[in-house]
Amino acid sequence: MTTALITGATAGIGAAFARRLAADGHNLVLVARNTERLREQATELHDRHGIEAEVLTADLSEDKGIATVEGRLTDRHHPVDLLVNNAGFGNKGRYLDVPMADELKMLKVHCEAVLRLTSAAAGGMRERGRGGVVNVASVAAFVPRGTYGASKSWVVQFTQGAAKDLAGSGVRLMALCPGFVRTEFHERAGMGTGNIPGWMWLDADKLVAEALADLARGRSVSIPDPRYKALMGLVKVTPRGLLGGVTSKTGRKYGPQ
Repeated sequence: MTTALITGATAGIGAAFARRLAADGHNLVLVARNTERLREQATELHDRHGIEAEVLTADLSEDKGIATVEGRLTDRHHPVDLLVNNAGFGNKGRYLDVPMADELKMLKVHCEAVLRLTSAAAGGMRERGRGGVVNVASVAAFVPRGTYGASKSWVVQFTQGAAKDLAGSGVRLMALCPGFVRTEFHERAGMGTGNIPGWMWLDADKLVAEALADLARGRSVSIPDPRYKALMGLVKVTPRGLLGGVTSKTGRKYGPQ
């Protein structure tokens, strides 16, 4: 049986990945900050699907937490075959309204942790000639929208570049770029969601199913929904000056900074 390690595993997209991969027969390493929630999740998935679910408590906004997960990913006796870098968050507020410490914390989780964990996993995968990495980004990566969008843009660019460098090695890397997903994300950031149109919401389980299908197809970027694919198509042909004004207004209304 193969093993998948998922960061931010206890809620939202991470939990959906855990449910789907467990149902498909993969053993799991579940990573998050809350040990109690991790243990409850591990027990439920083990009892329901008969897989082994390992619990790893780590805060990826701290060097110690990143190092803990790096250590697990480089364990050659218990290799990880699929890494899902899902941990992330948003800050409420416009640029210069968000404390610098919070901005740097976001970059630590979205960029440094993704770089270090992807590198820790990919080395062993390349030696074995197989493996996969899914780095969860956002459609915000494709529009000029503050620190959050910039950090997710970095995830996409890094993942695409690494995928090219590892082409032919048996290691697949993919950036997953969802839109609005019904998770705890906005609640944790203190953002209201009542004004977000219903058609913009995605189901986490369906999103994960499409993402895994795209990974199997060898795609390096996945936008797993026709609605958002159409929107991103419009983004490509919209002048950057106009796009910046539109996304600034919609970002203040709907999303993180």
